[in-house]
Amino acid sequence: MTIEAGVLERYSQGAESIQADLCCPVDYDRALLALLPQEIIDKDYGCGDPSRYVQTGDVVLDLGSGSGKICYMAAQLVGDLGQVIGVDMNDDMLSLARKYQVEMAEKLGSDRVSFVKGQIQDLALDLAAMNEHLAQNPVRHAEDVIALRAWQEQQRKTAPLIKDNSIDLVVSNCVLNLVHDSDKAQLIQEIFRVVKPGGRVAISDIVCDEPVPAHLKADTQLWSGCISGALQEHDFLQAFVAAGFVAVTLDKWESAAWQVVEGIEFRAVTITAIKPQPEPCLDKGHAVIYRGPFAEVRDDEGHIFYRGQRMAVCERTCKLLSSAPYTEHFIGIAPVQAQTPQNWCHAPGTVRSVKETKGAAHKTDCAPGCC
Repeated sequence: MTIEAGVLERYSQGAESIQADLCCPVDYDRALLALLPQEIIDKDYGCGDPSRYVQTGDVVLDLGSGSGKICYMAAQLVGDLGQVIGVDMNDDMLSLARKYQVEMAEKLGSDRVSFVKGQIQDLALDLAAMNEHLAQNPVRHAEDVIALRAWQEQQRKTAPLIKDNSIDLVVSNCVLNLVHDSDKAQLIQEIFRVVKPGGRVAISDIVCDEPVPAHLKADTQLWSGCISGALQEHDFLQAFVAAGFVAVTLDKWESAAWQVVEGIEFRAVTITAIKPQPEPCLDKGHAVIYRGPFAEVRDDEGHIFYRGQRMAVCERTCKLLSSAPYTEHFIGIAPVQAQTPQNWCHAPGTVRSVKETKGAAHKTDCAPGCC
């Protein structure tokens, strides 16, 4: 049995009856759970609560939405102006989640939740549309396979399941580890594609403290049980950095391992990250002061920040570091006089002359764009 087949079968069983061994203990918001049908709660399998990162008005995408629990929790937080989309490839889980859509819409006061069929590593391809296409164009010969691939590429371009730059917040609860290792980089690139510039991710998942050996990865039962497909904890963070995300943070890290297999600890974590704005790096005389507590820190773009020094940064970096989640660590300072924009050419660790920023109007809690 392949990894994908094993995952489909295991979670189809989970939609039919409760699979207690797929769950980590999680302290969910009881007020949000109170509105949900018990079946959705009982047949949800996760290791964290990414719903706590949802904001009013968000368009939220839940990867591997399963029974729909996180979607229906998030729907209470986004309000009437928000929207929640759950994507899953398992028909049994989709049926379970959709079973309560009308009931939940009445409780919420509006129909703000939808569930779509797709693979989370290929968020552009609508699997429901592909099923309809295959019903009319079955694959019988090698030439049909080539034609199907051409149709898939056309669909991704003209009718993507999830559009580019359309999502405020991507959440996921113990699902990324289920994706085949060969698809994990593409999965995170797909997350980056669909998130709006300035948008966020909050991913709860299982990670391991050591790389998983090949013989454990070959065990489909361990894989579908959220064990052998786990990424090593540092590699998990670096995968989001490599995709282009900033502010990549290990926001929650369970001190107690969920399971230990052959001495390898598997535990639940939640990471957060932001998709940066696509702005050029132009020097206009901005600076930031790193508050501390460390003597110096370095970001993923190679900037070095010395505690208490006015460090030279481009306008884009100043805006970024003057907004959440950086505001508790940095003070953004605008130039006292607007300077002619120049392509960034300063070496890492360049201190900005006080004369360039003395007397500038600035705030220690400024919002993006105020610098």
